[in-house]
Amino acid sequence: MSDRAEPGKRRPTAGRDSPPFFSAAEVGPYPPIRAYALIGDCHGSALVSRAGSVDWCCLGRFDGDPILCRILDWDRGGFLSVRPREEFQVHRDYEPGTNVLRTEFRTSTGRVSVTDLMPVGRAVGCGAHDYTTLRTPSWLGRMVDGLEGLVPMRIRYRPSLDFGRHLPDLEIHRGRVVCRDQEGPELWSDLEFGPCGVPRAVQADFTACPGERHHLVLASEPVDMDDPGRRLERMYEISRSLWREWSSYCRYQGPFEEEVLRSALVLKLLTFAPSGAIVAAPTSSLPEWPGGQRNWDYRYCWLRDSTLTLHALSAIGYTGAAHDFSTFLMRAAQATRPDLRIMYGILGETALDEETVDPLEGWRGSRPVRTGNGAYGQEQLDVFGEVLDWAHLYETLGGRFSEDGEDFLHSLLDRVRERWDRPDRGIWEMRSGPRQHVYSKIMSWVAADRVHRMFGDLEAAKLRDRIREQVLQRGVDPETGGLRQTYNAHATDAALLLALEVGFPAGDEVLDATVRWIEESLREGDFVRRYDTDDGMEGEEGAFLICSFWLVEALLFTERETEARELFENLLGHANDVGLYSEEIDPGSHAFLGNFPQAFTHLALVRAAVYLELYEREGRHGLEGVKADRARHTVVGTGPGLRTLKAFVERAWRTRRLWSSRHSLLPPDWAAEGTPEDWRRPAEMLIRRGLL
Repeated sequence: MSDRAEPGKRRPTAGRDSPPFFSAAEVGPYPPIRAYALIGDCHGSALVSRAGSVDWCCLGRFDGDPILCRILDWDRGGFLSVRPREEFQVHRDYEPGTNVLRTEFRTSTGRVSVTDLMPVGRAVGCGAHDYTTLRTPSWLGRMVDGLEGLVPMRIRYRPSLDFGRHLPDLEIHRGRVVCRDQEGPELWSDLEFGPCGVPRAVQADFTACPGERHHLVLASEPVDMDDPGRRLERMYEISRSLWREWSSYCRYQGPFEEEVLRSALVLKLLTFAPSGAIVAAPTSSLPEWPGGQRNWDYRYCWLRDSTLTLHALSAIGYTGAAHDFSTFLMRAAQATRPDLRIMYGILGETALDEETVDPLEGWRGSRPVRTGNGAYGQEQLDVFGEVLDWAHLYETLGGRFSEDGEDFLHSLLDRVRERWDRPDRGIWEMRSGPRQHVYSKIMSWVAADRVHRMFGDLEAAKLRDRIREQVLQRGVDPETGGLRQTYNAHATDAALLLALEVGFPAGDEVLDATVRWIEESLREGDFVRRYDTDDGMEGEEGAFLICSFWLVEALLFTERETEARELFENLLGHANDVGLYSEEIDPGSHAFLGNFPQAFTHLALVRAAVYLELYEREGRHGLEGVKADRARHTVVGTGPGLRTLKAFVERAWRTRRLWSSRHSLLPPDWAAEGTPEDWRRPAEMLIRRGLL
């Protein structure tokens, strides 16, 4: 089976055209990245292959030690595989409006389905429309149902510890598979396991019969109850209710409703519920090119990615995450104030030291495998503009900052005032030396502009004008007339497509020339590369999918609506069979590259769909101004005031519910012990200081 998506093919229903047959490459070592689907509980996550194998799983925390990581080393990594023992066909999809995955296998003797989920529910006592206060048992649940005929099945399980450095010995005791003489995950099942031919693994062979269901529960803590299978059944109903209720709040009603909702569900799943932090991706070290060294750990909260995610979610009706993130931002920034890191850990950790995991060979031999991310200490000036742009949007939607909170925002501009004309590493976190990146200057302009808009700060307006003047003097290429990547360089950068979206006043001629220059130098069919300059790293990389969606937006802003819509629909055809996208793609083979799935790509899909619908409804006028201006056309409120009251009435009407749904509540004693501190409720210290 090819790893190639058919270009230009629109998927009217995600997953309906999943390939019917597998090649040995899908069942054997290292399936294509696009062969995986994501499940999670807004705390941790797992990747399930089309062949029914969970090859990546972190329970409890996205950035935790993966107890299954075969995706990064086929021989040493842990896995939990459920599949027929004979040749099979497969079809899979998410249950509508959920993050519950259902895979159906068809063999010559019958049919069997596997339902995969990580159970999650709302906390008892939360508000009627509160879908951010979540609780979870930190389980991975799998349910196997015989549908037709008799299908011989095989389950194999091997956990790994310390990021695959150690494979524990296993013991089987009363339906439980535990790690001998050490702490580790526990697997419970109503099937009988025994040794198998794979080192330090166990196996269960059985026949799936019509009407019979078998259960597996993989947990980070001992599964101490009489009937875990019955509890998993109940948790399945709670989880399905949670996701469907949350999905009912989506306000997007354009022609791409299914694709937008799937992307929104991905973004929700990548939000760490206890703090409101949003991870860039749930995986580490999936390569930007096979066999290359561009392999990074993305299981952390980039402020840039998070603020853009919040804008995308707000645009389709999900504003609850904005308040949670404001709490996270204020708490995390306290540790580095007056500086602002480009990224933090999911509980505000400030040191994310990068290490290599030497024993692991990496996906298809792509070494090194890394934990941590050394870019956390880089200076990237655009982050100040991203945060202040989000703060302006948050305030427009009804959010409020206290006096000390406003002082914090002013302090961000103070740092911009000190540093805006210095070289930095740029949005792409280049490992080469600092340069005078034009996009960083533009986002410094955004920082000053948004402070002026929020507070009427005249000094901010003067700084804004000074930055604009320098960019137009030094950042415009004399040959092409477009914005260039760095001062004095004849090269452009796909990030400059955002100059139109943020409202940078470069003039129509410069902005149009920028878009056309990027198309001429960086576009390959439906795909756009980030840049074509030295970045200090060896090896190749794919085209960045977010850049293609940015081009959709830029085409709209330059009134090329037909081209924008055609490109957007083509990009929908490059999703995998369940509607997911990675960070990058090989323009030639269409193979997915980089960490998966990628929040950046999915938020860009949502935003491009919203802008297409807005353009169709209101024309170019609907896109004028900045994010906060466009939000008045598309977004509900998030704080006190008439907009929020109106939003509450709309939510109640849309969901047919004034009171809290009991169907999605998780009983308190079912939640995992040692759940991280809930950052959603502002710390007493921050309240005293007036930050929130």
